Amino acid sequence: MIKKVSRNEMRLERHDRIRKSLSGTADRPRLSVFRSNANISAQIIDDEKGVTLVSASSLEKELKIKNGGNTEAAKIVGAEIAKRAKKAKISKVVFDRGGYLYHGRVKALAEAARENGLEF
Repeated sequence: MIKKVSRNEMRLERHDRIRKSLSGTADRPRLSVFRSNANISAQIIDDEKGVTLVSASSLEKELKIKNGGNTEAAKIVGAEIAKRAKKAKISKVVFDRGGYLYHGRVKALAEAARENGLEF
């Protein structure tokens, strides 16, 4: 009997494949996206030091997001991560979609971050 591999396991394999060639440096840290059914979050990471520089999530109370699992929430999180990156003097990043398709919420987050000043 053939076992079906779960979608998340396939996503993690894609993410590992992507991460072989993609890493964040001090000059261009990595903007990593995590998406669940209910929420979305983003981090800007310096992989050389292994440190998260900036993060934003739809779970944060100060963003006042009622439903974290839609594209509106992703746009808010994308705008917020760009604002926090500006405060931390980060302008250029490498985008890591985390094995997800560049579509829907991931695309909305990326475009909102671009509109608010991040370059990738």
